Amino acid sequence: MSPAKAIERSGLRKSAVLLVSIDPDLAARILGEMDRDMMREVSVEIAKLEGVTREERDQVLEDFLRNTMQLDVTAQGGLPAARDLLGRVLEPAEAKKIVETIEAATRSTPFGFLRKADPQNLSTFLSDEHPQTVALILSYLPAHQAAEILQGLPQARQIEVVRRVSQMEVTSPEVLAQVEGALEKRLSSLFAEDLRRAGGVKAVSSILNLTDRATERSILDALEEEDPQMVDKIRRLMFVFEDIKRIDDHGIQIILKDVETGQLALSLKVADDELKDKFFRNMSKRAQDLLREEMEYLGPQRLSDVEAAQQSIVDVVRKYEDLGDIVIEGRGSSQIVV
Repeated sequence: MSPAKAIERSGLRKSAVLLVSIDPDLAARILGEMDRDMMREVSVEIAKLEGVTREERDQVLEDFLRNTMQLDVTAQGGLPAARDLLGRVLEPAEAKKIVETIEAATRSTPFGFLRKADPQNLSTFLSDEHPQTVALILSYLPAHQAAEILQGLPQARQIEVVRRVSQMEVTSPEVLAQVEGALEKRLSSLFAEDLRRAGGVKAVSSILNLTDRATERSILDALEEEDPQMVDKIRRLMFVFEDIKRIDDHGIQIILKDVETGQLALSLKVADDELKDKFFRNMSKRAQDLLREEMEYLGPQRLSDVEAAQQSIVDVVRKYEDLGDIVIEGRGSSQIVV
């Protein structure tokens, strides 16, 4: 049974919860296997999704696993059996991602409940905790999440926490359970808020960003019949001005033919050096001099005007992508560039 067929057997809310819980690239591929009506219905449900609890998410993942495996895990059961059965019905990479997601959602790793929490919010909550407690927590979190939390702490606290992590020895299970229980109780409201933010137009845009253009257009055209304003929000989130970095030099040269110098100068007002260089190196010396001169004499500008100029260039990008004249790196998991 394909993942798309397994999803079709479940309710719309379950389907939405599943797709926002797994890797966006995998979610995009699954969505692309659905028929047009199912794509539209599931996408609408994702956009409206709210109030997801940890228990609901875990249950949805377990239900999907059972459907995909066509049930009946024998006495040998457990994750090894699940991994074996998934490997028989899915591509290896897809099976691995789903198993990893289920493992992360169900295993009893110390402080595992923090893995879905926002690092910035965690930094705020942990800033008043004892450095030893913070060190203990960070030592059990994934390195990338621990780094984000550490970065959000005051500098003096950062040094103290790192020192304690480096000196940390084996911690007894009783102490771990005590610290974990107290922290989970304190952060229950924070964690619930993170789950409530699952879904919505941002989740839809993240998934559609990874589908091929035909799938994206089919879904958005269908959604537009029901809610044009929602589709407009999704489109604006799908490709932002900074994403122009993902276009190759040939594509940049095509875009520049359709963009006025003044418009480009205004759009680059708050851009980083990498993006500015992307444009400059694809322009003639004369065009570079004109753009620099325009930027130099531009003066203070309203942020809303800068954003409007950026959006107009994004519209140019999307026009040429629709025509097939440019390629955006990462757009569509099945897209092959040769």
